[in-house]
This record gives sequence, C-alpha cells and structure tokens, in this order.
Amino acid sequence: MRKKSVYLIILVIVILFFVTLMVPFLINPPTIGPRVAVIDIPGIITKSDATISLIHTYRDNPNVKAIVLRINSPGGSVAPVQEIHRELTKLDKPIVASMAGSAASGGYYIACAADTIMANPGTLTGSIGVIMQFTKIKGLYEKVGLEQQVIKSGQFKDAGSMFRDLSVEDKAILQETVDDVYNQFVDAIHQSRNEHLTRDEIVELADGRIYSGNQALSHKLIDQIGNLQDAIIVAGKLGKIEGKPKIIRKERRSSLLEQLIGIEHNSQIENFISFPGVTFRYELSLGD
Repeated sequence: MRKKSVYLIILVIVILFFVTLMVPFLINPPTIGPRVAVIDIPGIITKSDATISLIHTYRDNPNVKAIVLRINSPGGSVAPVQEIHRELTKLDKPIVASMAGSAASGGYYIACAADTIMANPGTLTGSIGVIMQFTKIKGLYEKVGLEQQVIKSGQFKDAGSMFRDLSVEDKAILQETVDDVYNQFVDAIHQSRNEHLTRDEIVELADGRIYSGNQALSHKLIDQIGNLQDAIIVAGKLGKIEGKPKIIRKERRSSLLEQLIGIEHNSQIENFISFPGVTFRYELSLGD
C-alpha cells in the first residue's frame, strides 16, 4: 500500500513537471515561419524594462523578420524614452512605426528609431520639446502655519523645491538643462529624418505644437498615411516576407488585483502614484 502511495506521488510530480514545461508553449506557442512582431507602446512612458526585454526577444528570434511599433502615447519621462529609442536603433531588422490616436513628444521620439513612420490622418503627433514641471505647496504650508527649514551643501541643491519659489538663478540653471535635453531630441529627429529635413527646419517645427497625421506628412515628420494593418504590410515587404505577413504580438494580461477589483491598467494613475514632486518629460500636455 505504501509503495502504491509513493508511486502515485511520483507520478503526480512527473505530471506536474511536464505540465509546467508545456504551459508556456500553450499560452505562447513558438513562432513558426517568418513573422512581423508588433510591439505596443501605450500610455505615458514611465518605465523601459519590459519594452526593452520584448525588443531583445524579437531581436533574437530568427523568425521575426521585421518589427512594427504600435505607438499610442503622449510621451513620458525622458530617460525611459531614450532607453527604448537607443535599443531600437541597435536592431538590424526593419522597423515600422504605426501611430494610433497619439504619438506625441516622447512617442514621436521613439518613432524616429523606425525606418518608416506611419500615422492616421487624425493622429496627434509632434509636440516636440521638453517640459519640466514642479509642484509647489508653499502657499498651503503658509496658510496652515507650517514652515520648512533647509540646510544644504550648495546654492542650487533645493532648486525646484515645492516649499519655495524658483529664483532667477534657479530658472536659468534649469533652463540650461531643459535646452540640453531639447537639443538631444532635435538631434535624434535629425539623425532619423536628415534625408527629408535639415536641422534648422526641424527646429522650426519643434516648438512644442501638435500636428495631425496629415500635417506631419506635409512637414515630412512622417513618411506615409496608414493604419496598423497598412504598417504590417509595409513591414512584411521590408522584411522580405512573401504574401500576407503573419504577426506575433504579446498582449498585456491584467494583474490578479485588477481582475479582482474590476479595473484596467492605467499608466496615468501609476504615474500619479509615483509622483516625485518634479517631472522632466518628453510629453504632450493638454489641459494640465
């Protein structure tokens, strides 16, 4: 009887082991044959790790012949945007950017890593520039009789503090930083669009204004008007895939908490929760 119990336990362990091995293949079956990979870049960009990991996965997959960036983002924090853009520029596979509702500021920055940029006629894009914003609660503290005392190692250590006004010197120092990062943005666009636009022409367009997809095409900020399906076809041709391209696309799964309380992931909420008091962003700002 004991032997039967032992054998049964061993059998269950073996079955569980093989099920564990097979589940990933059942959920994400291996790609067979040439494919176009679609990478989604949605919402406010606050992190880069997951997107970069996906980029590397498709980079190392020999069946992925081209990549479509499906961008629906107003932009986001400077460093994550630059990290994603840099990893994309390292790829030796064709990249097509497909702009959805918006691909503005940092969204456009990332699109500039593509060989071909496409948008819908009414896509909101452009918003080329940098914004640094500070939250100030000095007035509130004064109303309730609170005061913060600061001991600092240098004149500008608390520049941008929410407890005091920016001085003229603070503004000058911070403006230098904004200008430097703005020039990095312009340089990235020029590197991508130098066959279509001079740097001076880009600077004229890069005053923070938004453009529709049609306007962006006329200003040579994008290459074609088209939707996601059009972009997949273009990517298939660039990847030398015969016939209608098959795609591989990782869908985002809701977390257990989101499923239990019935909400969807919202990057704006996530951005608010991690709000540091100062933001430094390549981001479209409407109605703030």
